[in-house]
Formats: sequence, C-alpha cells, structure tokens
Amino acid sequence: MGEKSGPFDRRRAGVLLHVTSLPGPGTSTGSASGDLGDEAYRFVDFLAAAGCSVWQVLPLAPTHPEDGSPYNALSAMAGNPALISRDHRAAQCLEDLAAMAEPQQSAFVAWCAEQAEWLEPYVEFAALRELHGHAPWPTWTPALRDRDPQSVAEALTRLTDRVRALRFEQWVFAVQWARLREYAASKGVLLFGDLPIFVSLDSADVWASRELFQLDGHGRPITVSGCPPDYFAADGQRWNNPHYDWDAMAADGFAWWRRRIARQRDLFDLVRIDHFRGFEAAWHVPVDAATAREGYWVPGPGAEILTILVDTAGPGTLVAEDLG
Repeated sequence: MGEKSGPFDRRRAGVLLHVTSLPGPGTSTGSASGDLGDEAYRFVDFLAAAGCSVWQVLPLAPTHPEDGSPYNALSAMAGNPALISRDHRAAQCLEDLAAMAEPQQSAFVAWCAEQAEWLEPYVEFAALRELHGHAPWPTWTPALRDRDPQSVAEALTRLTDRVRALRFEQWVFAVQWARLREYAASKGVLLFGDLPIFVSLDSADVWASRELFQLDGHGRPITVSGCPPDYFAADGQRWNNPHYDWDAMAADGFAWWRRRIARQRDLFDLVRIDHFRGFEAAWHVPVDAATAREGYWVPGPGAEILTILVDTAGPGTLVAEDLG
C-alpha cells in the first residue's frame, strides 16, 4: 500500500474556537468580539506550543444583526466584515479605498474579477438590502425581489460607492484571512471550517439563485428545514431554511455546490459539513405547520452529489457530522 498523505496522514489534536470568541479589541473600538488581529495569531502560537495542529472555527460568513448566528448568514460565500482587524499586524491593507497605491489597486481589481461569480451577487444583495432598510428580500419591491436586470442596474447606479466599498470589505477580509492561514501553516496548524448544509432564506445565495430552491412565486419557501421529534425535542426542531430543488441543481451538474465547496477549500484546509445526513434525506416542515412534528422525510441526491463534493474538495479534506 502507498503512503498516506494529506490532513489525515497522522493523528491530530485540535480546538474548536470561533474567531469571535477570541479577546476583542475592547470597548474603545466598540467591539468586544474577536477578530483576525493579534489575538488570532497568539492563539495559533498557543496551539502550536500545546502540540495541537488543528484550529476549528464556525462559519466565517456575514451574519444577520438580529441574531448574529453564522448559521443564519447573509451569504454562504462572503466573509464577515465584523472580523476585519485594525491592529498593526493585520491592517496593512486597510488604507482608504480611494487612496490605495497602484499595486494594491491592481491586486484589488484582480481579486474582484477572480471572485466575481459569488462576489457580485453578494454586493448587489447587500446594497439593495440596505436600500430597503435591511428588510428580507421577499418583501422588496417586486422588480428587485425578482432580480429584474434592468431594475437592479437602475437601483445600483445610485449605490455605486457603497457597492465598491462592499467589494473592498470582502477583499480586506480575504487578505487578512490569507495572512492568518499562511501564519498557521508556518506553525503546522491546519484551519478547519464549518459548512451548514442549508442556507438562510434572506441571503444573497437564495436571492440570486432562487430557481435552485423550493420557493413560491413571491420568494417564500414551500416547506422549511428542521428535524423530527426526538428525546430532546418532543415537537422536533424547525430551522426555517428553504429546501433545495435537487432536480434543478442536478440539471447543471450541481454547479452551485461545486462553487460553494471550492470557496470553502479556498479558505480552509479541512471542511466540516453540518447536518451531513441531509444529503440522504431531509425533514420538510410545511410552512403553515404549528411544529416540526408535522414534517416528513424527502430523499436527497445521496451519492450523486457526494461524489461531486469529494472531487471538488479533494480527497481527505471533507468531514461529515455524524449526528443522525
């Protein structure tokens, strides 16, 4: 047999600690949550000194201000601007957008072009959501709700500066995360990400690709996600994510999932898939049901999509949550 190689070439120990749980910059900056600055680098040093070679985090996605949950994100692809650090170690790319020197300007433009497939829908969504007072997209004016190209373009002409600032935020996050990942690698520490199987209804992902989800003509879910009753919850759990239209996704070879997994592998050495069993079958709860008890199982794509995910991510880089 050939020698094993990759993240699981040996036994490893690690720690699950989300970035926000690191010591924050303090009340002087208005945030007590951790970010990608000095404390993140100190934690890498701590792990290395303790003989740990894995740092596991929760999703790094931008969150809704109502709950702050990274599992209810505004985008499955974008980074959370709240994690951007202004300390001396991380802030080298934080010059004012309008005053960037030529090398930075070129790097910024090139990165935006490389990431355009997810970046442009995200910045459009984020800018329009602000225009609507942060209301969920199914409540927007119909033309913008339905992403009519002409209406979106017209609305964004008044938001050019904001859209460019949103792109800049994402670039700064990407640069800071890449530097932290490089530092972790230099210390022998792998970064382990987390991918929720479902996405939020009020997200750039669903707004920009609603044909891939089971929604009605107004953008509302037909059924929502959850899990059946068990010893811990007599009525089951209702999570309220929209369900995928697996037939629509299969029609183009699961391209959306390929992009999502590829994006996570750009960020992490290892990726955990939360609620992995949902690929085999998922619990569908009717929208008007009082509890998740009234739900039912609907088969998923199973091995068909798993083969694609592994091929996209590379062998030995995906981890399945085994609950259920």
